[in-house]
Amino acid sequence: MGLHRLSSVTIGVPNVTDTAGYYSEFGLASGDDGWFATRDGGEQLRIVSAPTRRLVEMRIGVDDPDDLQQAASRLRGLGVEVQLDARTLVAREAVTGVRAVLQVEPRMAQAEVPATPYNGPGRMERVGTRAPGVLRAELVQPRRLGHAVVGTTDFAATTAFFRDGVGFKTSDLIKDAGVFLRCSTDHHNLLVLAAPVDFLHHTSWQVDDIDDVGRGASAMLEGHPERHVWGLGRHHAGSNFFWYLKDPAGNFSEYYSDMDSIIDDQLWTPETLEGAKGLFNWGPPPPPSFLHPDDLAALMTGAHSR
Repeated sequence: MGLHRLSSVTIGVPNVTDTAGYYSEFGLASGDDGWFATRDGGEQLRIVSAPTRRLVEMRIGVDDPDDLQQAASRLRGLGVEVQLDARTLVAREAVTGVRAVLQVEPRMAQAEVPATPYNGPGRMERVGTRAPGVLRAELVQPRRLGHAVVGTTDFAATTAFFRDGVGFKTSDLIKDAGVFLRCSTDHHNLLVLAAPVDFLHHTSWQVDDIDDVGRGASAMLEGHPERHVWGLGRHHAGSNFFWYLKDPAGNFSEYYSDMDSIIDDQLWTPETLEGAKGLFNWGPPPPPSFLHPDDLAALMTGAHSR
């Protein structure tokens, strides 16, 4: 695969200052011009002003200029206008308005984080000491951006743009409602959802393990119980542990760990998921506001205010 990473996302919100403060608390390092950085991925979130909350841009890493040429050919075959130079391709998905930027850049190599010793039946990896996860005192800082989820009023068109045009691959599907797409070895870097309005559902951020999923969410909820959305649980699609919170603009943000990796496409068979299995394997059931965010009606009213 010439595509190798989801490099960054830009989100538009009407309340930039409040939203920026939230993502600083979430563990991202603030920089210049609205950018926020993760520990391993560098600048991966940019927050800009917009009339309604939305996904403005996705940047995707590719290996070389040939990958740009191939993507340009596919997109033009779909009737999409492309801006292309030696190291960058820019194209706009017409339904959601999301700008896809493909850029030639090195692959990201993350340093290995040793697995936490874990005791189980007949297995004692940790003896005479408390679990490291309960001894950690430092604030949780996400390692990198994992994925984004976008709702679209034309599921087929948005899926075709990213899959058949940009070059994402299908990992799993939610019957008649969604498709998990990848541009890296992660199970998914983009989930496209059928929706009554075009909007950003959530962004997802990798942390070290389930302890940091819980610690990060717990810290965010101290004094702010209204931020809680859904968790702790484990998804079926992707297998990752999750906990979802809500930023001041209404976007959901997810701490996750232990995502499925797909190294060899021939060894992975996409599954069509139905019912609850399409959302989670265990944990509390998703609240209605996760499936249908409370501000959808307001977003529909301002859907064309881009």
